[in-house]
Amino acid sequence: MGHAGAAAAAVRYLRSSGSAPAAQPVEALPRPELRCVADDERAPVDHGEFRRVLGHFATGVTVITAPAAAGEPGPAGFACQSFSALSLDPPLVVFMVGRTSTTWPRIARAGVFCVNVLGAHQGELCRGFAISGTDKFAGVPYDASPVSGSPRLTDAAAWIDCTIHAVHTGGDHLIVVGRVDALGTTDDEDDGAPLLFHRGRFL
Repeated sequence: MGHAGAAAAAVRYLRSSGSAPAAQPVEALPRPELRCVADDERAPVDHGEFRRVLGHFATGVTVITAPAAAGEPGPAGFACQSFSALSLDPPLVVFMVGRTSTTWPRIARAGVFCVNVLGAHQGELCRGFAISGTDKFAGVPYDASPVSGSPRLTDAAAWIDCTIHAVHTGGDHLIVVGRVDALGTTDDEDDGAPLLFHRGRFL
């Protein structure tokens, strides 16, 4: 009898003898208290050193876009490195955005967004979406993603159309979870190199 068979036999014995231990409720672990460092405290890690060390981790680059909500002059968008797949079932993705972002409230009001995964040839496009206070979509070709209507940037390597599923706090950032409604790739870019960011520059 293998390990699996022995385990099954033990379970059957305990059930028949009535000696199986009663199930105990599992209590959630306490959530850590998150707060900013006060002016009279020393930060546990120097901000510059934090950026320098974490900069050794190469990331892909995306542009998060959303359609214009009621009363908005146009669509919203910003360059974002902090993006990742989160769950397969249900299909979820996640991105992080600074709490002081002026673009995030517009995306939140829209309630939907599209992740545009950039290719290696789109460094200048990314720089345009990283600048605040400008019309980021001026001269940028795009169409509407099929479900949310968020801008789907022309020639992006891939696109992921999402509905905002949840928003969590994470220090000076927000963690935005999106439920994937549709997604796809640009056929002529399937074999193209991605746009990567490493140690303060594009690769």
